[in-house]
Amino acid sequence: MTNTERPLAISAPEPRTLDLIFSDRARAELNAKYEIVEADPENIAGLGDDVIGKARYIIGQPPLSAETLGRMPQLRSILNVESNLLNNMPYEILFQRGIHVVTTGQVFAEPVAEIGLGFALSLARGIVDADVAFREGNELWGGEGNTSARLLSGSEIGIVGFGDLGKALRRVLSGFRARIRVFDPWMPRSILEENSVEAASLNDVLTQSDFVFVVASVTSENRGFLGADAFASMRKGAAFILLSRADVVDFDALIAAVAAGHIVAASDVYPQEPLPSDHPVRSLKGFIRSAHRAGALDSAFKKMGDMVLEDMDLMDRGLPPMRCKRAERETVSRMRSKPVSVN
Repeated sequence: MTNTERPLAISAPEPRTLDLIFSDRARAELNAKYEIVEADPENIAGLGDDVIGKARYIIGQPPLSAETLGRMPQLRSILNVESNLLNNMPYEILFQRGIHVVTTGQVFAEPVAEIGLGFALSLARGIVDADVAFREGNELWGGEGNTSARLLSGSEIGIVGFGDLGKALRRVLSGFRARIRVFDPWMPRSILEENSVEAASLNDVLTQSDFVFVVASVTSENRGFLGADAFASMRKGAAFILLSRADVVDFDALIAAVAAGHIVAASDVYPQEPLPSDHPVRSLKGFIRSAHRAGALDSAFKKMGDMVLEDMDLMDRGLPPMRCKRAERETVSRMRSKPVSVN
């Protein structure tokens, strides 16, 4: 196959790189099947018509104007490997033209769910604090070290949001015989029931749970919707575990609730990343901190490349993408997650 016969793909995956998301085998396949043009995500419009006019795919989610899209008659899909659906392109035009916008974010669901389970177990059994005490020579032996410990097994669990991450979380929790309630206003009750969880109001999830997992995406409707009142309504000593995006929470109110001893918490995400060295959450007792690393495993990144290749192959054959998750006309413009800056 000659170079001119290969479909052209513009590569602009920042902050990802092709080496990060493609294994050596997958990268070789990508280069063999496609003409790859690497580009500055902020200057796709500056590419010549010889590239723009031929591009079948964009790997990444660079900002695109209606004018730039008008110069791309062969474009079939934007394969978003940043994973957040950003409000940086005219989605209505893309939908009108039948151009698929897809995201590989589901690769993070399993690793994030697993670390969420780890947070819950650590909060329930005081694992982190006990380890620190042991290192410092202040350990408490036997029952003396378990005065606030409890079991995840047989507990009541609430989940806020039930997309790919919520479903993965339900799977890793399935062996604990817990009662799981879910609040997700975008999800039909029947889908929740099919996944062996109970549909519930936000109030019921907050007030009737020993552990609350927040895995909801940030939208134009839910920024900061979990605030002081929400935390005050939780059971004393309950665990609040934040795994999706910090913008769904009033973070100052969360810190205050933990500092007051009303709840304990863990988070992988923060309003500002990296956090300032003097941020109060760094020294907050009863709070487990993780530096936005829950999903950042090499195995997850490499799955992105495999998914991209599979869907590009399907679209080359006139079929719809099936491995990546397609953006929906009704919800894509409501997404408000911040782009990641560190892989």
